[in-house]
Amino acid sequence: MSAKSKDRMPDLLYATMESPLGTIMFAGDGTHLNYLDIPLHGQAPTPQPSWRNDQNRFANEIAQLTEYFSGLRSTFDIQMNFIGSEFNQRVWTELTKIPYGDVITYGELARRIGQPEGAQAVGNANGQNPIPIIVPCHRVIAAKNNIGGFTGGVEKKQFLLQLEKAKNVQFNLF
Repeated sequence: MSAKSKDRMPDLLYATMESPLGTIMFAGDGTHLNYLDIPLHGQAPTPQPSWRNDQNRFANEIAQLTEYFSGLRSTFDIQMNFIGSEFNQRVWTELTKIPYGDVITYGELARRIGQPEGAQAVGNANGQNPIPIIVPCHRVIAAKNNIGGFTGGVEKKQFLLQLEKAKNVQFNLF
């Protein structure tokens, strides 16, 4: 979901878990998480052919996400490696500063990274977030408190915001 398949790093480890959003896939090296994929268009994420399944490697990430979905965790302590342009990495780093249950607009996020006219570019970077949920791009909404888009599907974004009991969001999907 997060990066185009052809652009993904080869020879990573991966693991999957079942979640309220469907099958989630983690991928990374021996110490850092590079990707977290959620189902897209009803299809479970699939690993690259060169990746090796290692459920034990991702036990910590799986435990933390399970706690999050159970309402027992509001922050994550996971080593991540952002793979993307310098601009995208600035956006993703700023996303990690949005507190659980809070939302900001794309325009506010653009201001926070020093690009006040860059709301559309920030939206594009959000759509390329390689580690959704943990890097909470779902906490960024459109102007006038509309939910906005989400690469994994607006219904998943709504689920995450409702799980976090986010305020000031209009959940009109249709």
